[in-house]
Amino acid sequence: MKNFKLKYVQPFKIIFVVLLMVSCDSDDAAIDSNTEIQSPSLSYNEVLNLSKDKAKYNAGEDVNFKVNAVHPNTIIRYKHLGETILEEPLTSTSWSWTPPMDDFKGYMVELVKNTNGDETVLGTVGIDVSSDWTKFPRYGFLSNFGNISDAERNSVLENLKNFHINGLQFYDWHYKHHMPLPIDTNGNAENSWVDLFNREVKLETVDGYINKGHELNMASMFYNLMFGAWHPEEGDGFSDEWLLYNDQLHNNINAHDLGDFGDILVTNPANQEWQNYIFSKTKNVYQNLNFDGWHLDQLGNRGNVYEYGGYQVNLPNAYQDFMMAVTEAFPNKKHVLNAVEQYGQNKILSTPVNFAYSEVWDRVQYADLVEVIMENNQMSNNQLNTVLAAYMNYESSEGSFNTPSVLLTDAVIFAFGGAHLELGEHMLSREYFPYNNLSMDAELKNRLMEYYDFMVAYENLLRDGGSFTLPNVSSSDLGVNNWPPVFGNASVVSKKVEGREVFQMLNFNGVSTLSWRDNAKTQTKPNASQDFEITIASTMPVSKVWFASPDYKGGASQELEFENNQGQITVKVPYLEYWSMLVFEN
Repeated sequence: MKNFKLKYVQPFKIIFVVLLMVSCDSDDAAIDSNTEIQSPSLSYNEVLNLSKDKAKYNAGEDVNFKVNAVHPNTIIRYKHLGETILEEPLTSTSWSWTPPMDDFKGYMVELVKNTNGDETVLGTVGIDVSSDWTKFPRYGFLSNFGNISDAERNSVLENLKNFHINGLQFYDWHYKHHMPLPIDTNGNAENSWVDLFNREVKLETVDGYINKGHELNMASMFYNLMFGAWHPEEGDGFSDEWLLYNDQLHNNINAHDLGDFGDILVTNPANQEWQNYIFSKTKNVYQNLNFDGWHLDQLGNRGNVYEYGGYQVNLPNAYQDFMMAVTEAFPNKKHVLNAVEQYGQNKILSTPVNFAYSEVWDRVQYADLVEVIMENNQMSNNQLNTVLAAYMNYESSEGSFNTPSVLLTDAVIFAFGGAHLELGEHMLSREYFPYNNLSMDAELKNRLMEYYDFMVAYENLLRDGGSFTLPNVSSSDLGVNNWPPVFGNASVVSKKVEGREVFQMLNFNGVSTLSWRDNAKTQTKPNASQDFEITIASTMPVSKVWFASPDYKGGASQELEFENNQGQITVKVPYLEYWSMLVFEN
């Protein structure tokens, strides 16, 4: 939920202090690159529409695939991090595969047609084998719980499954913040209610989404503030002594103004009576709906606030207290708390939350998004992955999302190991999730699916630990620099991951802005480059180099020839549009 714009600064690793010191904050016209090998975009379209049946898989669980046709001389190639582990001919439009039993592994499945020795990629899909979805969270949302049929619900979830969304935030599904699920006089859940904006919510719809999601291995998290009371009435059992106040004499309640709809009253998260009260209401939720956990929200910096007795409350400390208590009360459920503009994040990530979630407002540059991810890595001792709530094309109110701004933002987030909350019944552009004025065109939907396939297939390089380094990189064909971005160049960052050096190339050659949100939808496509040479100094013996890009052949990996001149590795990169990856192995 949008905050009162606090600029939160947190120290982080020395390596990224160096990376960010040279950040380019200018939005002046882009500098033209002098590369001579710019080429049109090599658009890739799946020929066989390869799909699988679930969002993720447990170890030992079969993966069921479908295609729309069978082409002769086509093989199915199963890969893990560029290495083929199995090949078999494509003989049917549906088949099954049992991945290795290893937990928390990503795979790329490629359909490759051989024509006189030339290979053509006809389809690709990523596979995530993970027993716990929060290890590699790919978070989506739902925001409409009215009279929606089974067929409509299934269509929404099938689409999100194809994007590998493994966790769903049920936004504004509840009745009142302090009484999320209305209970009748017999102790049973009501069949329907209205949310705070008077939209109808049906128990059958919420329950149906949860159950269908579970069939697709998608977890369901119910949204609610950790400290909100909405129109408390006599009989609710609510006490004003649980509230936060703007003064020491408890005359002025701290509240979140919703205009004509009234105020959300803010409670003290550290008040044990409030905790016991809201936990009892949460228990009612779990007794009636099979939610997997609670997505908790806050409201950012509230200024100086006081409890009923007049003592000042340190909200980040109160968040910590509440999160420790809620995980103790519901040890078998998942929990995540939104850090609005990183407010209180250090305290939040010191508790047993299952992943880091940051709603980004004042950090407007691509480098700022990376800064948030790196802060979360450090605060969690590199134990938790990050989901960013970062709303694209925010000030636009009609038409389609701007494809270049969405793809480049996701390229940056994914390349640094994060995920982006953006997909639900529609694509997200505002903090009020039901807002649906912008649409995804066919190009964006198709290309974004390749990005999610890529994030899943190579999750063990992108999101599974490792340490970032500053690469020594040069090219006579293309302007290159270390991260952060510079107009006209490709920015390169490297990471060491279990005996590999992984290089992410993010292309800012030809873009019009370094601001990720792109309010006016003016971001331009980067200039694509093909078959360019790049030289990178390696700190290890290199025996193999391979390449993959979500912008090229569906993310299929290919091994590259290279020259090694005393640790200087020179390689010809097949393609760079938005984002490409090189991997050195010893």
